[in-house]
Amino acid sequence: MKRKTFIHTILGGAAAPLFFPFLGYLLPQTNKRYLRPPGAKKENEFINACIGCGSCASVCPNKCIELYGLEGGISNIATPKINARAKGCILCMACTNACPTGALKKIESTKKGKASVRMGKAYIATDICYSYAGRTCGVCYRACPLPGLALSVDLYEVPKVNLKHCVGCGLCENACIHMPQAIRIIPDAELEMRNAG
Repeated sequence: MKRKTFIHTILGGAAAPLFFPFLGYLLPQTNKRYLRPPGAKKENEFINACIGCGSCASVCPNKCIELYGLEGGISNIATPKINARAKGCILCMACTNACPTGALKKIESTKKGKASVRMGKAYIATDICYSYAGRTCGVCYRACPLPGLALSVDLYEVPKVNLKHCVGCGLCENACIHMPQAIRIIPDAELEMRNAG
């Protein structure tokens, strides 16, 4: 081994422990299940358009919009996220009207406007859902802002998701009384990655 290579190896090995704690913040995080607010552009376009001003979070009456810290990686810092399990989006569209850059396109708070939202899709874990086990629940159905359209129920209030009409607001996931939740929202950004891969 050459002397120069040896020195670089020693220095690299000594510096590595200092670098590793920050590695998670520098790499993009793909295992997070956070939603973007209504009207968000496709993920790459959204990241480029969002200036991290926090206007969307400050006008949210349900206080469901939070801003990323370092846990989302450098590219996500100060961009908005919604943790559906903690609090779903009530589709008031206040955030879409507050966005100064168009990262969130303006949507009217009408039935048609709400139906046009694409935040994610709900999926049911039928093996743990109370209604699928014959124990009537229906909490997710009653929480849905588009009942009968995005979410319907059968006998024992067994929920059925209509993926064509589900907007991914997260109210069903937030309302689910099962632990862990039997209905979950897969964010559009995650679905985009799955389809691309």
